[in-house]
Amino acid sequence: MADRLDGTVALVTGASSGIGSAAALALAAQGASVALVARRADRLREVAERITAEGGRAVVVEADIADETQARAAVQRTVDQLGRLDTLVNNAGVMLLGPVADAPVQEWQRMVSVNVMGLLYCAHAALPHLLAAASDGPRRVADLVNISSVAGRVARNGSGVYNATKHAVGAFSEALRQEVTGRFVRVSLVEPGGTATELAEHNRPEILESIRERFASVQRLEAADIADNIAYIVTRPRHVAINEILVRPTEQVA
Repeated sequence: MADRLDGTVALVTGASSGIGSAAALALAAQGASVALVARRADRLREVAERITAEGGRAVVVEADIADETQARAAVQRTVDQLGRLDTLVNNAGVMLLGPVADAPVQEWQRMVSVNVMGLLYCAHAALPHLLAAASDGPRRVADLVNISSVAGRVARNGSGVYNATKHAVGAFSEALRQEVTGRFVRVSLVEPGGTATELAEHNRPEILESIRERFASVQRLEAADIADNIAYIVTRPRHVAINEILVRPTEQVA
């Protein structure tokens, strides 16, 4: 049986589009108040309006979580405005693919900054609040959901640094899970395969074309498919922890 999220607060990073906005909508539909965190405030306001139109509560937090000060401030603002924090969805991410040889190192730096350090900053800032929620919150359990990728399991030619960042997310998630699961903070890893979002659109033209060719005959997942998995994870009863979900399009082989 699913538990609704009434009386709880969720923070979703990368909430301006794709999986992040879909997750925010799904959590709000389950009764959570939601803090929407991303760099594009105009897009966040659109998501917030959709939530409030359905009777939910949302706050817009403009921040680049790759900056530690902004990441910590986003968590603190969530608690200040919404009163607590029960669920963190670390969704913000960057996927910049291509060969290692002659790669623009700035792309690597951005991926490490967002995919690894930004996730770590948010998790570290949120953890005291999640532990408090698990101790005395309405559900007596809290959730930290890290969005990784099938790239966190399968290394591919042309995505070495992206693979490295997502493998790091998986390792961190499992180590943190072992550390806090006894205190009823559940740490979960979601690994989507090909999903129809803006994630690939920031690649160089030749790389973007190769991605499109790879998935030309595959019906990709929708952001709502991943959001459905996130909602499933965080609405389990207190004694049930979903540690990891790998979800691919049916036609995706690897």
